[in-house]
Amino acid sequence: MSSVTAAPDTALLRETATRRTFAIISHPDAGKTTLTEKFLLYAGAVHEAGAVKSRKVARATTSDWMELERQRGISISSTVLHFGYEGWRFNLLDTPGHADFSEDTYRTLCAADAAVMVLDLAKGLEPQTLKLFRVCRDRGLPIVTFVNKCDRPGLPPLGILDEIRERIGLDPVPVTWPVADGADFAGIVDRRTGELVRFSRADHGATVAAEEREPLATADPRGCPPDRWRAAVEELELLDLDQGELDRDAFLAGRQTPVFFGSALANFGVRLLLRGFAELAPAPGPQAVEGGPVAPARELDEPFSALVFKVQANMDPRHRDRVAFLRVCSGRFSRGMTAVHGRTGRPLQLKYAHQLFAQDRETVDAAVPGDIVGVVNATGLLVGDTLYDGKPVAFPPIPTFAPERFTVARNRDSSRYKQFRRGLAQLDEEGVVHVLRRPETGDQEPILAGVGQLQFEVATYRMAAEFGCEVTLVGTPWRLARVIDAAHAPALRGQRDSVVVTDREGRVLVLFTSPYALRWAAEDHPEVRFAELGVARREA
Repeated sequence: MSSVTAAPDTALLRETATRRTFAIISHPDAGKTTLTEKFLLYAGAVHEAGAVKSRKVARATTSDWMELERQRGISISSTVLHFGYEGWRFNLLDTPGHADFSEDTYRTLCAADAAVMVLDLAKGLEPQTLKLFRVCRDRGLPIVTFVNKCDRPGLPPLGILDEIRERIGLDPVPVTWPVADGADFAGIVDRRTGELVRFSRADHGATVAAEEREPLATADPRGCPPDRWRAAVEELELLDLDQGELDRDAFLAGRQTPVFFGSALANFGVRLLLRGFAELAPAPGPQAVEGGPVAPARELDEPFSALVFKVQANMDPRHRDRVAFLRVCSGRFSRGMTAVHGRTGRPLQLKYAHQLFAQDRETVDAAVPGDIVGVVNATGLLVGDTLYDGKPVAFPPIPTFAPERFTVARNRDSSRYKQFRRGLAQLDEEGVVHVLRRPETGDQEPILAGVGQLQFEVATYRMAAEFGCEVTLVGTPWRLARVIDAAHAPALRGQRDSVVVTDREGRVLVLFTSPYALRWAAEDHPEVRFAELGVARREA
Protein backbone atom coordinates (compact mmCIF):
# COMPACT_ATOMS: atom_id res chain seq x y z
CA MET A 1 0.00 0.00 0.00
CA SER A 2 1.55 3.31 -1.03
CA SER A 3 2.03 6.00 1.54
CA VAL A 4 0.74 9.50 0.89
CA THR A 5 2.72 12.46 2.15
CA ALA A 6 0.50 15.19 3.52
CA ALA A 7 0.86 18.56 1.81
CA PRO A 8 2.48 21.21 4.00
CA ASP A 9 0.16 23.66 5.74
CA THR A 10 1.31 26.75 3.86
CA ALA A 11 -1.04 29.06 5.77
CA LEU A 12 0.44 27.84 9.06
CA LEU A 13 3.98 28.31 7.79
CA ARG A 14 3.25 31.84 6.54
CA GLU A 15 1.75 32.82 9.87
CA THR A 16 4.61 31.25 11.81
CA ALA A 17 7.14 33.20 9.72
CA THR A 18 5.83 36.45 11.25
CA ARG A 19 6.54 35.29 14.82
CA ARG A 20 9.53 36.54 16.82
CA THR A 21 9.79 34.85 20.21
CA PHE A 22 12.64 36.28 22.22
CA ALA A 23 13.99 37.21 25.63
CA ILE A 24 15.88 40.24 26.88
CA ILE A 25 18.89 39.50 29.08
CA SER A 26 21.11 41.87 31.04
CA HIS A 27 22.84 42.65 34.29
CA PRO A 28 20.58 44.38 36.85
CA ASP A 29 20.22 48.14 36.17
CA ALA A 30 21.47 47.89 32.57
CA GLY A 31 18.01 48.97 31.37
CA LYS A 32 16.26 45.70 30.45
CA THR A 33 12.86 46.55 31.89
CA THR A 34 12.99 50.08 30.48
CA LEU A 35 13.81 48.71 27.02
CA THR A 36 10.93 46.25 27.31
CA GLU A 37 8.57 49.11 28.07
CA LYS A 38 9.87 51.14 25.11
CA PHE A 39 9.34 48.22 22.72
CA LEU A 40 5.71 48.22 23.82
CA LEU A 41 5.54 51.98 23.37
CA TYR A 42 6.90 51.96 19.81
CA ALA A 43 4.71 49.01 18.88
CA GLY A 44 1.64 50.88 20.10
CA ALA A 45 0.90 48.32 22.81
CA VAL A 46 0.99 51.07 25.47
CA HIS A 47 0.33 54.77 25.03
CA GLU A 48 2.78 55.93 27.69
CA ALA A 49 5.85 54.12 28.98
CA GLY A 50 6.50 53.79 32.70
CA ALA A 51 10.14 54.55 33.48
CA VAL A 52 11.60 52.42 36.23
CA LYS A 53 13.58 55.19 37.93
CA SER A 54 11.82 58.35 36.80
CA ARG A 55 10.70 60.52 39.68
CA LYS A 56 8.71 62.85 37.46
CA VAL A 57 6.81 60.04 35.75
CA ALA A 58 5.04 57.99 38.37
CA ARG A 59 3.59 55.30 36.10
CA ALA A 60 4.53 51.70 36.77
CA THR A 61 6.09 49.53 34.11
CA THR A 62 3.84 47.03 32.35
CA SER A 63 6.16 44.04 32.62
CA ASP A 64 6.77 44.38 36.38
CA TRP A 65 3.22 43.55 37.45
CA MET A 66 3.93 42.03 40.88
CA GLU A 67 3.61 44.48 43.79
CA LEU A 68 6.99 43.49 45.20
CA GLU A 69 8.59 44.23 41.81
CA ARG A 70 7.13 47.72 41.86
CA GLN A 71 8.32 48.30 45.41
CA ARG A 72 11.90 47.24 44.65
CA GLY A 73 12.13 48.47 41.04
CA ILE A 74 13.46 45.13 39.78
CA SER A 75 12.07 42.19 37.82
CA ILE A 76 11.38 39.20 40.05
CA SER A 77 9.28 36.94 37.83
CA SER A 78 9.40 36.23 34.10
CA THR A 79 6.64 37.92 32.13
CA VAL A 80 5.15 37.26 28.70
CA LEU A 81 4.18 40.19 26.48
CA HIS A 82 2.52 39.61 23.09
CA PHE A 83 2.35 42.53 20.66
CA GLY A 84 2.45 43.36 16.96
CA TYR A 85 4.65 45.72 14.96
CA GLU A 86 4.71 46.34 11.19
CA GLY A 87 3.37 42.89 10.33
CA TRP A 88 5.45 40.95 12.84
CA ARG A 89 4.01 39.32 15.95
CA PHE A 90 6.31 39.38 18.96
CA ASN A 91 6.29 37.12 22.00
CA LEU A 92 8.59 38.96 24.40
CA LEU A 93 9.76 36.94 27.39
CA ASP A 94 10.84 39.48 30.01
CA THR A 95 13.23 37.71 32.36
CA PRO A 96 14.54 38.66 35.81
CA GLY A 97 17.95 40.28 35.68
CA HIS A 98 18.93 39.50 39.27
CA ALA A 99 21.30 36.56 39.69
CA ASP A 100 19.12 35.05 42.42
CA PHE A 101 16.46 34.28 39.78
CA SER A 102 18.78 32.64 37.25
CA GLU A 103 16.78 29.42 37.27
CA ASP A 104 13.57 31.23 36.29
CA THR A 105 15.52 32.97 33.52
CA TYR A 106 16.94 29.66 32.31
CA ARG A 107 13.49 28.06 32.13
CA THR A 108 12.17 31.01 30.17
CA LEU A 109 15.07 30.94 27.71
CA CYS A 110 14.04 27.38 26.87
CA ALA A 111 11.00 28.91 25.15
CA ALA A 112 12.89 31.61 23.19
CA ASP A 113 14.29 31.59 19.65
CA ALA A 114 16.64 34.57 20.11
CA ALA A 115 17.76 37.12 22.69
CA VAL A 116 18.54 40.81 23.01
CA MET A 117 21.57 41.37 25.25
CA VAL A 118 21.52 44.80 26.91
CA LEU A 119 24.83 46.37 27.98
CA ASP A 120 25.41 49.57 29.93
CA LEU A 121 27.78 51.82 27.95
CA ALA A 122 29.47 52.87 31.19
CA LYS A 123 29.99 49.33 32.51
CA GLY A 124 30.27 47.02 29.52
CA LEU A 125 29.93 43.29 30.07
CA GLU A 126 28.99 42.55 33.68
CA PRO A 127 28.96 39.21 35.57
CA GLN A 128 25.25 38.40 35.26
CA THR A 129 25.30 39.31 31.57
CA LEU A 130 28.14 36.86 31.02
CA LYS A 131 26.31 34.14 32.92
CA LEU A 132 23.12 34.62 30.90
CA PHE A 133 25.10 34.76 27.67
CA ARG A 134 26.49 31.30 28.45
CA VAL A 135 22.93 30.03 28.91
CA CYS A 136 21.97 31.48 25.52
CA ARG A 137 25.05 29.94 23.94
CA ASP A 138 24.21 26.54 25.44
CA ARG A 139 20.68 26.90 24.07
CA GLY A 140 22.01 27.93 20.63
CA LEU A 141 20.16 31.26 20.70
CA PRO A 142 21.36 34.00 18.33
CA ILE A 143 21.97 37.29 20.16
CA VAL A 144 21.42 40.92 19.15
CA THR A 145 23.34 43.39 21.36
CA PHE A 146 21.97 46.75 22.46
CA VAL A 147 24.46 49.14 24.11
CA ASN A 148 22.28 51.31 26.32
CA LYS A 149 22.62 54.69 28.08
CA CYS A 150 24.55 56.46 25.33
CA ASP A 151 23.13 59.76 26.59
CA ARG A 152 25.34 59.34 29.66
CA PRO A 153 29.15 59.33 29.81
CA GLY A 154 30.51 55.89 29.06
CA LEU A 155 33.28 53.70 27.71
CA PRO A 156 34.63 54.15 24.17
CA PRO A 157 32.30 52.29 21.79
CA LEU A 158 35.27 50.60 20.10
CA GLY A 159 36.29 49.32 23.52
CA ILE A 160 32.82 47.80 23.97
CA LEU A 161 33.26 45.94 20.68
CA ASP A 162 36.66 44.64 21.78
CA GLU A 163 35.19 43.46 25.07
CA ILE A 164 32.41 41.54 23.31
CA ARG A 165 34.94 39.93 20.99
CA GLU A 166 37.44 39.01 23.71
CA ARG A 167 35.17 38.01 26.58
CA ILE A 168 32.32 36.15 24.90
CA GLY A 169 33.86 35.18 21.57
CA LEU A 170 31.25 36.74 19.29
CA ASP A 171 32.20 38.89 16.33
CA PRO A 172 30.40 42.22 16.95
CA VAL A 173 29.11 43.99 13.84
CA PRO A 174 27.78 47.51 14.54
CA VAL A 175 24.53 48.25 12.73
CA THR A 176 24.25 51.69 14.31
CA TRP A 177 26.90 53.94 15.87
CA PRO A 178 26.69 56.76 18.44
CA VAL A 179 27.97 60.27 17.81
CA ALA A 180 29.59 61.17 21.16
CA ASP A 181 27.92 60.38 24.49
CA GLY A 182 26.71 62.06 27.67
CA ALA A 183 25.78 65.73 27.30
CA ASP A 184 27.46 65.81 23.86
CA PHE A 185 25.36 62.95 22.47
CA ALA A 186 24.26 64.13 19.01
CA GLY A 187 22.43 61.09 17.63
CA ILE A 188 22.97 57.70 16.06
CA VAL A 189 24.32 56.84 12.63
CA ASP A 190 22.48 54.10 10.74
CA ARG A 191 25.43 52.42 9.01
CA ARG A 192 23.12 50.70 6.53
CA THR A 193 22.03 54.02 5.02
CA GLY A 194 24.85 56.35 6.11
CA GLU A 195 22.31 58.66 7.76
CA LEU A 196 22.51 60.48 11.08
CA VAL A 197 19.33 60.00 13.10
CA ARG A 198 18.60 62.75 15.61
CA PHE A 199 16.01 62.35 18.33
CA SER A 200 13.91 64.75 20.36
CA ARG A 201 13.27 63.73 23.95
CA ALA A 202 9.50 63.80 24.59
CA ASP A 203 7.74 63.80 27.98
CA HIS A 204 10.82 62.46 29.78
CA GLY A 205 10.83 59.45 27.42
CA ALA A 206 7.21 58.50 28.13
CA THR A 207 6.07 59.01 24.53
CA VAL A 208 7.54 58.23 21.11
CA ALA A 209 10.44 60.53 20.19
CA ALA A 210 10.43 62.47 16.93
CA GLU A 211 13.22 61.44 14.54
CA GLU A 212 15.11 63.54 12.01
CA ARG A 213 17.29 61.84 9.39
CA GLU A 214 20.00 63.46 7.26
CA PRO A 215 23.07 62.16 5.41
CA LEU A 216 26.05 62.14 7.76
CA ALA A 217 28.31 63.58 5.06
CA THR A 218 26.29 66.81 4.95
CA ALA A 219 24.97 66.84 8.53
CA ASP A 220 25.38 69.92 10.70
CA PRO A 221 27.32 69.01 13.88
CA ARG A 222 25.16 71.31 15.98
CA GLY A 223 25.33 70.76 19.71
CA CYS A 224 28.35 68.47 19.44
CA PRO A 225 31.94 69.62 20.09
CA PRO A 226 33.99 69.54 16.86
CA ASP A 227 36.57 67.12 18.25
CA ARG A 228 33.93 64.59 19.29
CA TRP A 229 32.16 64.90 15.94
CA ARG A 230 35.43 64.24 14.10
CA ALA A 231 36.17 61.29 16.41
CA ALA A 232 32.82 59.67 15.56
CA VAL A 233 33.38 60.18 11.81
CA GLU A 234 36.86 58.65 12.09
CA GLU A 235 35.47 55.68 14.05
CA LEU A 236 32.93 55.05 11.30
CA GLU A 237 35.64 55.19 8.65
CA LEU A 238 37.69 52.71 10.69
CA LEU A 239 34.68 50.38 10.98
CA ASP A 240 34.16 50.52 7.23
CA LEU A 241 37.78 49.44 6.74
CA ASP A 242 38.16 46.83 9.49
CA GLN A 243 34.70 45.43 10.21
CA GLY A 244 33.28 42.65 8.09
CA GLU A 245 29.77 42.74 6.73
CA LEU A 246 26.86 41.51 8.77
CA ASP A 247 26.21 37.90 7.76
CA ARG A 248 22.78 36.69 8.87
CA ASP A 249 23.84 33.05 8.63
CA ALA A 250 26.80 33.76 10.92
CA PHE A 251 24.44 35.57 13.31
CA LEU A 252 21.97 32.68 13.38
CA ALA A 253 24.85 30.26 13.93
CA GLY A 254 26.03 32.22 16.98
CA ARG A 255 29.25 33.57 15.49
CA GLN A 256 28.22 37.21 14.99
CA THR A 257 26.18 39.63 17.07
CA PRO A 258 24.63 42.72 15.42
CA VAL A 259 25.24 45.71 17.71
CA PHE A 260 22.87 48.65 18.13
CA PHE A 261 23.51 51.77 20.26
CA GLY A 262 21.04 54.10 21.95
CA SER A 263 19.24 55.10 25.12
CA ALA A 264 16.10 53.21 26.11
CA LEU A 265 15.16 55.76 28.77
CA ALA A 266 15.31 58.65 26.27
CA ASN A 267 13.90 56.60 23.34
CA PHE A 268 17.09 57.07 21.31
CA GLY A 269 17.59 54.20 18.86
CA VAL A 270 14.68 52.06 20.10
CA ARG A 271 12.82 52.01 16.78
CA LEU A 272 16.04 51.15 14.91
CA LEU A 273 16.64 48.26 17.29
CA LEU A 274 13.07 46.94 17.16
CA ARG A 275 12.89 47.00 13.38
CA GLY A 276 16.42 45.66 12.99
CA PHE A 277 15.77 42.82 15.42
CA ALA A 278 12.54 41.86 13.62
CA GLU A 279 14.39 41.67 10.30
CA LEU A 280 17.34 39.70 11.64
CA ALA A 281 15.88 37.36 14.28
CA PRO A 282 14.77 33.89 13.25
CA ALA A 283 11.18 32.79 12.97
CA PRO A 284 10.29 29.69 15.02
CA GLY A 285 11.97 26.60 13.65
CA PRO A 286 11.82 22.86 14.25
CA GLN A 287 12.43 21.90 17.88
CA ALA A 288 14.78 19.14 18.99
CA VAL A 289 13.11 16.18 20.67
CA GLU A 290 14.36 13.37 22.86
CA GLY A 291 15.39 10.07 21.42
CA GLY A 292 19.16 10.06 21.13
CA PRO A 293 22.00 12.30 19.99
CA VAL A 294 20.55 12.58 16.48
CA ALA A 295 16.89 12.83 17.48
CA PRO A 296 14.66 14.09 14.67
CA ALA A 297 13.28 17.60 14.90
CA ARG A 298 9.62 18.38 15.41
CA GLU A 299 8.52 20.03 12.17
CA LEU A 300 6.34 23.12 12.39
CA ASP A 301 3.45 21.76 10.32
CA GLU A 302 3.24 18.45 12.16
CA PRO A 303 0.43 17.88 14.68
CA PHE A 304 0.22 20.14 17.73
CA SER A 305 2.91 19.93 20.40
CA ALA A 306 3.89 22.33 23.18
CA LEU A 307 6.31 22.68 26.09
CA VAL A 308 5.36 23.96 29.56
CA PHE A 309 8.19 26.29 30.59
CA LYS A 310 6.62 28.26 33.44
CA VAL A 311 3.88 28.00 36.05
CA GLN A 312 2.56 31.05 37.93
CA ALA A 313 -0.15 31.27 40.58
CA ASN A 314 -2.22 34.26 41.66
CA MET A 315 -1.52 36.49 38.66
CA ASP A 316 -5.13 37.56 39.08
CA PRO A 317 -5.58 38.03 42.87
CA ARG A 318 -9.36 38.22 42.44
CA HIS A 319 -9.57 34.64 41.16
CA ARG A 320 -6.53 32.98 42.77
CA ASP A 321 -5.87 31.12 39.54
CA ARG A 322 -2.89 29.15 38.33
CA VAL A 323 -1.48 29.66 34.84
CA ALA A 324 0.71 27.20 32.94
CA PHE A 325 2.69 28.88 30.14
CA LEU A 326 2.98 26.82 26.94
CA ARG A 327 5.36 27.43 24.07
CA VAL A 328 3.66 26.10 20.94
CA CYS A 329 6.33 24.08 19.12
CA SER A 330 4.43 22.62 16.18
CA GLY A 331 0.99 22.54 14.61
CA ARG A 332 -1.96 24.71 15.55
CA PHE A 333 -3.34 25.33 19.01
CA SER A 334 -7.13 25.69 19.22
CA ARG A 335 -8.96 26.70 22.37
CA GLY A 336 -10.92 23.76 23.75
CA MET A 337 -8.79 21.15 21.98
CA THR A 338 -7.79 17.98 23.75
CA ALA A 339 -4.09 17.09 23.94
CA VAL A 340 -2.20 14.27 25.57
CA HIS A 341 -0.27 15.14 28.74
CA GLY A 342 3.06 13.46 27.99
CA ARG A 343 4.10 12.78 31.58
CA THR A 344 0.87 10.99 32.55
CA GLY A 345 -0.43 9.84 29.16
CA ARG A 346 -3.85 11.23 30.03
CA PRO A 347 -5.97 13.49 27.80
CA LEU A 348 -6.22 17.13 28.86
CA GLN A 349 -8.76 19.62 27.53
CA LEU A 350 -7.21 23.03 26.94
CA LYS A 351 -10.39 24.97 27.53
CA TYR A 352 -9.35 28.10 29.42
CA ALA A 353 -6.59 29.54 27.24
CA HIS A 354 -5.31 33.10 27.23
CA GLN A 355 -2.82 35.28 25.46
CA LEU A 356 -0.69 37.11 28.03
CA PHE A 357 0.28 40.74 28.29
CA ALA A 358 2.05 40.80 31.68
CA GLN A 359 -0.75 40.56 34.26
CA ASP A 360 -3.47 41.26 31.69
CA ARG A 361 -4.89 38.56 29.47
CA GLU A 362 -7.47 37.90 26.81
CA THR A 363 -9.01 34.71 25.52
CA VAL A 364 -7.09 33.19 22.65
CA ASP A 365 -8.83 30.95 20.12
CA ALA A 366 -5.81 29.90 18.07
CA ALA A 367 -2.02 30.00 18.19
CA VAL A 368 0.85 28.87 15.96
CA PRO A 369 4.47 27.79 16.59
CA GLY A 370 6.36 30.40 18.58
CA ASP A 371 3.27 31.70 20.35
CA ILE A 372 2.95 31.57 24.13
CA VAL A 373 -0.40 30.44 25.52
CA GLY A 374 -1.45 30.64 29.16
CA VAL A 375 -3.65 27.71 30.21
CA VAL A 376 -5.60 28.59 33.34
CA ASN A 377 -6.19 26.15 36.19
CA ALA A 378 -4.64 23.14 34.46
CA THR A 379 -3.55 21.87 37.87
CA GLY A 380 -1.71 18.82 36.59
CA LEU A 381 0.75 20.71 34.40
CA LEU A 382 4.28 21.24 35.71
CA VAL A 383 7.39 22.91 34.32
CA GLY A 384 9.00 20.69 31.68
CA ASP A 385 5.79 18.86 30.72
CA THR A 386 4.98 18.15 27.09
CA LEU A 387 1.57 18.26 25.42
CA TYR A 388 0.89 16.75 22.03
CA ASP A 389 -1.88 15.77 19.63
CA GLY A 390 -0.96 12.85 17.45
CA LYS A 391 2.28 10.93 17.68
CA PRO A 392 3.99 11.11 21.10
CA VAL A 393 6.74 13.69 21.52
CA ALA A 394 9.07 14.59 24.37
CA PHE A 395 11.30 17.66 24.44
CA PRO A 396 14.63 17.73 26.30
CA PRO A 397 14.19 18.21 30.07
CA ILE A 398 14.58 21.67 31.58
CA PRO A 399 17.47 21.51 34.05
CA THR A 400 17.23 22.60 37.66
CA PHE A 401 20.00 24.59 39.33
CA ALA A 402 21.94 23.21 42.26
CA PRO A 403 20.82 25.17 45.36
CA GLU A 404 23.45 27.16 47.20
CA ARG A 405 21.41 28.48 50.16
CA PHE A 406 19.11 26.73 52.61
CA THR A 407 16.71 27.92 55.30
CA VAL A 408 13.99 26.38 57.47
CA ALA A 409 10.44 27.73 57.04
CA ARG A 410 8.26 27.89 60.17
CA ASN A 411 4.57 28.70 60.23
CA ARG A 412 3.84 31.55 62.63
CA ASP A 413 0.18 30.58 63.04
CA SER A 414 -0.51 26.86 63.57
CA SER A 415 -4.20 27.40 62.71
CA ARG A 416 -3.17 28.21 59.13
CA TYR A 417 -1.42 24.93 58.46
CA LYS A 418 -3.41 24.25 55.25
CA GLN A 419 -2.43 27.65 53.83
CA PHE A 420 1.18 27.01 54.85
CA ARG A 421 1.31 23.67 53.09
CA ARG A 422 -0.62 24.80 50.00
CA GLY A 423 1.42 27.98 49.58
CA LEU A 424 4.79 26.24 49.79
CA ALA A 425 3.61 23.52 47.41
CA GLN A 426 2.65 26.17 44.85
CA LEU A 427 5.93 28.08 45.19
CA ASP A 428 7.76 24.77 44.78
CA GLU A 429 5.86 23.96 41.58
CA GLU A 430 6.66 27.41 40.18
CA GLY A 431 10.34 27.04 41.06
CA VAL A 432 10.39 30.15 43.26
CA VAL A 433 12.13 27.94 45.82
CA HIS A 434 12.65 24.21 46.19
CA VAL A 435 10.94 22.69 49.21
CA LEU A 436 12.82 19.83 50.89
CA ARG A 437 11.41 17.65 53.66
CA ARG A 438 13.07 15.69 56.45
CA PRO A 439 11.44 12.45 57.66
CA GLU A 440 11.44 13.67 61.25
CA THR A 441 9.61 16.95 60.54
CA GLY A 442 7.74 16.32 57.26
CA ASP A 443 5.60 19.30 56.28
CA GLN A 444 5.95 20.98 59.67
CA GLU A 445 9.36 22.61 59.19
CA PRO A 446 10.46 22.12 55.57
CA ILE A 447 13.81 23.33 54.29
CA LEU A 448 13.69 25.90 51.50
CA ALA A 449 16.52 25.71 48.98
CA GLY A 450 17.52 28.32 46.41
CA VAL A 451 20.31 30.06 44.53
CA GLY A 452 20.12 33.40 46.37
CA GLN A 453 18.72 35.14 49.41
CA LEU A 454 16.25 37.20 47.39
CA GLN A 455 14.35 34.03 46.48
CA PHE A 456 13.58 33.50 50.17
CA GLU A 457 12.42 37.09 50.55
CA VAL A 458 10.05 36.67 47.60
CA ALA A 459 8.75 33.39 49.03
CA THR A 460 8.10 35.02 52.41
CA TYR A 461 6.35 37.97 50.80
CA ARG A 462 4.13 35.82 48.59
CA MET A 463 3.22 33.44 51.42
CA ALA A 464 1.82 36.40 53.39
CA ALA A 465 0.34 38.40 50.49
CA GLU A 466 -1.18 35.55 48.45
CA PHE A 467 -1.80 32.72 50.89
CA GLY A 468 -2.43 34.65 54.10
CA CYS A 469 0.27 32.79 55.97
CA GLU A 470 3.23 34.51 57.60
CA VAL A 471 6.39 32.44 57.92
CA THR A 472 9.63 32.79 59.81
CA LEU A 473 12.89 31.75 58.16
CA VAL A 474 15.58 30.18 60.30
CA GLY A 475 19.18 29.79 59.16
CA THR A 476 20.77 26.40 58.63
CA PRO A 477 24.37 25.18 58.35
CA TRP A 478 23.80 23.46 54.99
CA ARG A 479 25.84 24.70 52.02
CA LEU A 480 25.54 22.13 49.22
CA ALA A 481 23.30 19.29 48.06
CA ARG A 482 23.84 15.97 46.31
CA VAL A 483 21.39 13.40 44.94
CA ILE A 484 21.69 9.76 46.00
CA ASP A 485 19.88 6.54 45.21
CA ALA A 486 16.94 6.07 47.59
CA ALA A 487 18.26 2.63 48.59
CA HIS A 488 21.26 4.29 50.27
CA ALA A 489 19.21 6.73 52.35
CA PRO A 490 19.16 4.61 55.55
CA ALA A 491 22.95 4.29 55.52
CA LEU A 492 23.39 8.06 55.26
CA ARG A 493 21.07 8.96 58.13
CA GLY A 494 23.20 10.07 61.04
CA GLN A 495 26.20 10.84 58.84
CA ARG A 496 28.15 13.70 60.43
CA ASP A 497 27.52 17.25 59.20
CA SER A 498 24.73 16.18 56.86
CA VAL A 499 20.99 15.59 56.65
CA VAL A 500 18.90 13.40 54.34
CA VAL A 501 15.86 15.05 52.69
CA THR A 502 13.43 14.46 49.82
CA ASP A 503 12.14 16.89 47.21
CA ARG A 504 8.78 17.23 45.46
CA GLU A 505 9.79 14.79 42.73
CA GLY A 506 10.66 12.09 45.28
CA ARG A 507 14.41 12.34 44.84
CA VAL A 508 16.56 11.73 47.88
CA LEU A 509 19.14 14.44 48.58
CA VAL A 510 21.85 14.79 51.16
CA LEU A 511 22.66 18.30 52.39
CA PHE A 512 26.19 18.96 53.63
CA THR A 513 27.70 21.73 55.72
CA SER A 514 30.85 21.93 53.58
CA PRO A 515 32.83 20.21 50.81
CA TYR A 516 34.79 18.51 53.59
CA ALA A 517 31.60 16.91 54.93
CA LEU A 518 30.82 15.64 51.42
CA ARG A 519 34.31 14.16 51.15
CA TRP A 520 33.95 12.43 54.54
CA ALA A 521 30.63 10.91 53.45
CA ALA A 522 32.17 9.68 50.20
CA GLU A 523 35.04 8.07 52.13
CA ASP A 524 32.67 6.48 54.68
CA HIS A 525 30.32 5.19 51.96
CA PRO A 526 32.33 4.42 48.81
CA GLU A 527 29.38 2.47 47.38
CA VAL A 528 27.24 5.62 47.20
CA ARG A 529 27.27 7.95 44.20
CA PHE A 530 26.76 11.59 45.21
CA ALA A 531 25.45 13.24 42.04
CA GLU A 532 25.16 16.96 41.45
CA LEU A 533 21.73 18.34 40.75
CA GLY A 534 21.06 18.94 37.07
CA VAL A 535 18.83 17.48 34.42
CA ALA A 536 16.38 15.13 36.09
CA ARG A 537 13.41 13.68 34.25
CA ARG A 538 10.15 13.37 36.18
CA GLU A 539 8.28 10.13 36.00
CA ALA A 540 4.52 9.90 36.32
